[in-house]
Amino acid sequence: MKTSPPRSWRRVDGVLLLDKPVGMSSNAALQKARRLFQAEKGGHMGTLDPFASGLLPLCFGEATKFSRFVLDADKTYRATLRLGVTTTTGDPEGDIVETREIAQVDPAAVEHALTRFHGVQPQIPPRHAALKYQGRAYYEYARAGVEIPREARTIEIHALRLIDFAPPVLVIDAHVSKGTYIRTLAEDLGAALGCGAHLTALRRLQSGLFSMASAHTLEGLTAASDAERMACLLPTETLVRSLPRADLDPAAAGRFSQGQRLALRDVAALSVPDQAVYAVFSPHCEGGDPEKPPSVSDGHPLSKGGKESSPLPSLSPCPSPAESGRGEAFPSSLPCGREAGREGREGWGGDGVSAPSPPTPLPQGERGGKFLGVAEVREGALRPLRLVV
Repeated sequence: MKTSPPRSWRRVDGVLLLDKPVGMSSNAALQKARRLFQAEKGGHMGTLDPFASGLLPLCFGEATKFSRFVLDADKTYRATLRLGVTTTTGDPEGDIVETREIAQVDPAAVEHALTRFHGVQPQIPPRHAALKYQGRAYYEYARAGVEIPREARTIEIHALRLIDFAPPVLVIDAHVSKGTYIRTLAEDLGAALGCGAHLTALRRLQSGLFSMASAHTLEGLTAASDAERMACLLPTETLVRSLPRADLDPAAAGRFSQGQRLALRDVAALSVPDQAVYAVFSPHCEGGDPEKPPSVSDGHPLSKGGKESSPLPSLSPCPSPAESGRGEAFPSSLPCGREAGREGREGWGGDGVSAPSPPTPLPQGERGGKFLGVAEVREGALRPLRLVV
């Protein structure tokens, strides 16, 4: 009997923006992408349920250390609701609980209802959430028919926008903080309209500063050459673009990379003073140009000075926003491994909606250099939090 040769893994460092298809779990999508890149270490930043689609940021290698800066970011979703029908789970997987007429619901009523949900507010997680109570997930109790206390959590809804209304189907865009359950929002909106509702489709358009405009499909990645796939990766430091920058000279960079704290007088420049956390760079170190392709172990053509391939010209188009899916964004402390985590700027991202404004760009003289890690300023010193090895 023939056996397949053992898979050859390699160190790959970088960020991949994946357009997750409907019907696949976030972990299954991660593992398929990880096999394509032969990456020995990887994680995803913000769970999407199997029948949700859209932006799923993946991190490989050293990038897994900095995933929390995406996990903590706002998200933008396109949600499709079915008015007049409520289910046990708030989505199509549940049993129908009640059916009601929606004759009195018009676009004006929808617009008025949407305004009621803007701002900071408490939200009670759904019964079928993955949150834990006494060591077990909420959905385990729900499947067993056991009611448990579910404490409300503080969320913020930055913006809601009506995209389409063709009764009984309602499509909205939602720009929300981490920890927001879109299923619960759909149910609450249905209650506010007096007819009930459940979520029938969900597509993530944006996560922090990342949008669908830069996402790649698994089909396109599978058809690409190895060099083309590597050209799709973003550098690790893209995960900390929102942080102010600290620049070090070579001597200070060497001490910082060994985990030593630095007196602030030894820091060459701080892009924004009086901040708590900084992305740390050494502009004078070799091989640190953040515009170059992410690193890969020896053996890859790009690691030997091979010709850099241009990014994939045109991968498979993004699925329609009307595709079916359920999902929510909620936080997790998982830093890396199988998943890097689960899941305030005004605006919209991806699929035809404009992205929010990025942070103020660094002056050209401060750009470039080698990314060393993230540090905090405390007690008059720059102290390493996470280091790039």
